[in-house]
Amino acid sequence: MGLGLNAPTKNVFLIAVVLGVLGIVGHFVAIPIVTPWAFWLLVAGFVLLVVASLVKGI
Repeated sequence: MGLGLNAPTKNVFLIAVVLGVLGIVGHFVAIPIVTPWAFWLLVAGFVLLVVASLVKGI
């Protein structure tokens, strides 16, 4: 019995990558709006990729 993973759509993948990159850059560079949320942006990007992989059509 497998998990049945699916590839996320291009738009969802790009949004997740942008969130992840903002989180990483916000950790190393002081950006007033992004830096306080750097960890949560990275988590949101990862969670979005996980959900998009588990749910078909996202």
